[in-house]
Amino acid sequence: MAISLNKVMIIGNVGRDPEMRYTPDGKANAKFSVAVSRAWTNQEGERKEETEWFNIVAWDKLAEICGEYVKKGQKIYVEGRLQTRTWEGQDGLKHKTTDLIARDVVFMSARTRPASPEEEGAAPTPAGGEVDPADLPF
Repeated sequence: MAISLNKVMIIGNVGRDPEMRYTPDGKANAKFSVAVSRAWTNQEGERKEETEWFNIVAWDKLAEICGEYVKKGQKIYVEGRLQTRTWEGQDGLKHKTTDLIARDVVFMSARTRPASPEEEGAAPTPAGGEVDPADLPF
């Protein structure tokens, strides 16, 4: 028996907020994109950069987590498998796309959360970013 493996691991920046959908039987589905860049220096000494975009698809509980917490610009790690789909468009042409079906997502950016009502009314930080040590909670 031949052994095969379809495993992909990427670290990149989220390109768009997840688009949430639900199947008729209630399964959650989240779709978003992640940009992965690489940089190198060519033989002429010029710095080059290239960005590859991945379409990410998450299902079930992972989709719900992504829908709630994944935001454009965040750095994330995604592990999963590649799946290629083909379909015929309304124009009669055949289309093909490859998705990364997520099995695991790890948030690598600092966690952001909406401000609570108490925090919204808090005094702004003084100009220049100076904070009085007496105002620190520790």
